[in-house]
Amino acid sequence: MSKKSKTDDNNRIAENRKARFEYTIEEIFEAGIVLQGWEVKSLRDGKGGISDSHVIIKGGEAWLLNAVITPLNSASTHIHPENSRTRKLLLNKRELRKLIGAVERKGYTIIPLKMYWKNGLAKVQIAIAQGKKLFDKRETIKQRDWERSRSRLVKR
Repeated sequence: MSKKSKTDDNNRIAENRKARFEYTIEEIFEAGIVLQGWEVKSLRDGKGGISDSHVIIKGGEAWLLNAVITPLNSASTHIHPENSRTRKLLLNKRELRKLIGAVERKGYTIIPLKMYWKNGLAKVQIAIAQGKKLFDKRETIKQRDWERSRSRLVKR
């Protein structure tokens, strides 16, 4: 495994760490996100979260639900910010068709994995995923423990 660069940590806004444990990831996409001005400022300050959010397809468009962006204290008084409003995701038609096809299949869902900055624009990494069963989660825990103990043995 390669080490993460410092620029990767500086560009990350939020990450859904439970997603890879709860779901089996099939395919990953990068989507733009439509934001208001105060949301961009809050995200630059690191006040965003996507841990309980999910993506739906409605009217041929992708929408991000339950992503929390906490407004700054210095927000304008004439704007009434909404923390977890529905936000539109920007994808091309080919990607949308893949997502629609995957959602219509049994057991597949679309989840956000992380939110980050790319060339000054906010991006969301979304994935087509299938929920894991309990025995799959146990296997993941065993594998993670084995990797941890193996790395300890190699260090010695």
